[in-house]
Parts: sequence; C-alpha cells; structure tokens
Amino acid sequence: MPFCDVNQYQREGGERNNGSKIFYRTYGHGTTKVLLIIGLAGTHDSWGPQIKGLTGSVTPNDADRAVPNQNPNDPEEWEAADANRGIEVCSFDNRGMGRSSVPTKKSEYTTTIMAKDAIALMDHLGWKKAHVFGHSMGAMIACKLAAMVPDRILSLALLNATGGGFECFPKLDRQIVSIAIRFLKAKTPEQRAAVDLDTHYTKEYLDEYVGPHTRRTILHQEYVKGISSTGMQSKYGFEGQVNACWTHKMTSKELTVIRSAGFVISVIHGRHDIIAQIYYARKLAEKLQPMARMIDLHGGHLVSHERPEEVNQALLELMKASELKLNPHDWSNFPKKGTEWQQMETQISLSRRNTEGRKYLYVVYEILSRFQFSLLYMFGLFVTVFEYGRKAFSNSKPVQVGASLS
Repeated sequence: MPFCDVNQYQREGGERNNGSKIFYRTYGHGTTKVLLIIGLAGTHDSWGPQIKGLTGSVTPNDADRAVPNQNPNDPEEWEAADANRGIEVCSFDNRGMGRSSVPTKKSEYTTTIMAKDAIALMDHLGWKKAHVFGHSMGAMIACKLAAMVPDRILSLALLNATGGGFECFPKLDRQIVSIAIRFLKAKTPEQRAAVDLDTHYTKEYLDEYVGPHTRRTILHQEYVKGISSTGMQSKYGFEGQVNACWTHKMTSKELTVIRSAGFVISVIHGRHDIIAQIYYARKLAEKLQPMARMIDLHGGHLVSHERPEEVNQALLELMKASELKLNPHDWSNFPKKGTEWQQMETQISLSRRNTEGRKYLYVVYEILSRFQFSLLYMFGLFVTVFEYGRKAFSNSKPVQVGASLS
C-alpha cells in the first residue's frame, strides 16, 4: 500500500509529526499533475467522479492490472492503455481519517499542518508543481498550501469552501435542526446514511428516478455499504479535523501571497449547500480578485457528485487557462475596473442616501449572527452534558457507524 512518511520530508527546523503517515493513491499517467484534497471525514476515493473525469479511470496505479502486450517500463504505452489525456491525479486520506495516521492531540490537526502533509506528499511523489483542488475542509487546506508554496501551484480550485471558524456553521433553520437531531439519534448505518444523503444532496436530485428507483434509494444502499465497510471515524480523527476547520483562518498576508502568485483560481459551489454557505464562498472569491472566477451550480454540498460533468468541465477549463497563461482579468467573472466598474460606482453613489439604513441592517445582521452562534454554542454544551450523562448511566456500548463526508 502506498504511504508517505511525512517526517522524511520535513524541512530542517520544521515541526515533527510523530511518525505520521499519509495514505494515498495515484491514477492515470502524464506530465500534468493534479493533487486532490478531500474534506472532513472524507477519504481518497470520495473524489471518484473527478478522478474518472480527469483520467478516464478509477483504477489506482498501484492495483494489479493485466494489460495485453504492454511494456510496463514504457510510460507512453501506459498512457495509451489508459486513454487518460496525459493527466496523473493523486488523492489521499487526510490525517485522522481512512488509512492515514490518527494523531491523538487536537493540536496536531490544523489546516497548516495538514497543508504540510500535502507538501510532503508532493515531495514524495517528486512533483515540483501541480494543479491543486480542494473540497470543503480540503479547500481550506488547499488555501494554506497555496500561501505556503505559491511557486508550486499551477492552478487552484476551491469547492464548497468557507473561511473557517464561525463560517463553518450552517444557516440555522428548521431543516438544519431536524438533520442535527437525526444525526444525534442515528445508531445504525441505515439511519446515518439517510441523514448523510439529506446533508450532501438537494431533495430534487435525490427524488429523481434512475430507472425504477429514485437516486435516494440507490445512494442509500451505496452509503450503507460504504459506512458498514469503513466503520466509524475515530473520535480523535473527527474531533481533530473539526478543530482544524474551527481554527482555520486566512490572513491578509496569505491572501495577498495567493493573489500575487499569478495562478488562476476557481471557486466552485453548490447554490443549495446547507453545510458551507455560498455567501462565504463568494466572499472568499472577492478577496482573491482579480485571480478568481466564481462558479455556482445547482447542487448541494457534494456538488462534485451531484453535478460531476459540470464540475469536471470547470476544472478542465481552469487547467487549460493555466496552460495558456490566461490574463487573470480575462479569467475572472467579477466586475472589472473600467466601464462596468464605473457603472457600479455610479450605482453606489446614487444609493448613498440609503447608507445609514444599510449600516443599521448590517448591525442587526451582526447581532443576529452572534445570537445564532450563542444558540449553537449552548446547544453544543447541552449535547455534551447529555452525552456524558448518558454514558455515565448506561453500560451499553454504542453501535459504530461510518463518518459523513463534509
């Protein structure tokens, strides 16, 4: 099995990782390299639709394959056999999940440390540069990676991203409360799978028929099978990765480094994502101007699965723009300085009479946001106390189920 020993690639004076090893898989063959970074509780194979779309196969390079009349020492024959467009993709399990190491201290889980894991993996593979695509928490890690080694990034794609911290909180409404309660009550793979589906996809997508069955029925069976086979993400891994999301923050200096590095960026998001609010994705894209293009698609948190063709096309267009060294101003779809910018300034000047009203609304919004955070915090404390009490008075062992992808 392919593992990367992170400590072997630490720079002198760098922090040690207590022997942490990262499990990874590569797919396809070619000079174009793509590094895929998955989100919280996800594993390397969660990138399946993108691996298939970029390389033409989901069979890892380390798997035993029998290809007739093929010279294993000839890379060109491997490329012809795979018909993979000359792209090599690497996806991996973040620390705390799958087959990678599971540190027991929360302090060993930050997006900076996990970005260093990804850099070590690139060194291990011998990749000097790569296109880097991240989903959810993986997008946070990708941002840190880009700020740390901007000269090694060819392009950057951020899928269903937020800025970390309080931005990780979903919008509080009846649907979220219902999902949270069902999540806490889920004790079997079947119950957990049902919750995960409502978290990852839009209701419209789940209710579509594929032959005689709805997608919900088909995906539910797949999720139950996956949860039963992988088991539950460890407590250390889950709490550690949550800590990484909560403590994540991109500084102004880091954002400036990314903006000035010269590579193009795509911020891709599902319009109906109930986990990572699209508002914060747009906000991040604005901070990365003029290098970023905002792409919002009809989908949920797993828009990469719900709209794979559109997401894959967006990624290929990003890679093509990088190859052509497209002018960032031609890449970005945000208003540009010039005629459109002047029109925007004119509209702003005409609406200045409403400035005070907007400020008032903003203050109200901030107060309500903090109130929402307080409610979530108190709810978290209640759940924690309840769980400790339940464990203290119960001798039964909980059933282990798989972790969700977020």
